[in-house]
Amino acid sequence: MTELMVRTQTTPNPQAMKFILNKDVKAEGKISFTSSDMCRHVPMAQEIFGLGGIVQVHLYENILTVTQDGSANWVELNPRIINAIRAKIDSHNAWFEDPTPVRPELPDDLRTIDDILDRTIRPSLQLDGGDLQVTGRDGHYIKIAYEGACGGCPSSTSGTLYAIESVLRQEYDPEAIVVIDDAFAPVGYGGY
Repeated sequence: MTELMVRTQTTPNPQAMKFILNKDVKAEGKISFTSSDMCRHVPMAQEIFGLGGIVQVHLYENILTVTQDGSANWVELNPRIINAIRAKIDSHNAWFEDPTPVRPELPDDLRTIDDILDRTIRPSLQLDGGDLQVTGRDGHYIKIAYEGACGGCPSSTSGTLYAIESVLRQEYDPEAIVVIDDAFAPVGYGGY
């Protein structure tokens, strides 16, 4: 069995830290949890929430992104998170399914938007330990929810939001207006 290696990496969001493993934590898809109750089926995430002050745990491939409420110092918190990962990695099933998916299959118009974002915006967000979810559309208004390190990141409500709007205006709707869907935002996040 390969020994677990965990590398930490800062993100543009000072409240979020990436933990990059040499093993998958989510083999297919991605998922964000904003409470211990949401992740009863993922003991590793529950263990991390149990450390206190954690507002989101995001799993994607071999990256686990942890967002805290600002009450802890990363120098002290990082080793505790790594210990929680090490304590649960052997029993962790990276192929777990979400028993209560956040969204059903997207309608065609939102699937088109999602596909554009997959190709243009998501790769950069995922490199920073974050992601986004298209949550709805009302005319020219397109709702998104940030996940992982993007939730609460200062640049997500400015530069990133404008980049998303620009791409969607060029490739989908010249009058697109992107708004942040607070219903999916992590606790303490001040979206629109």
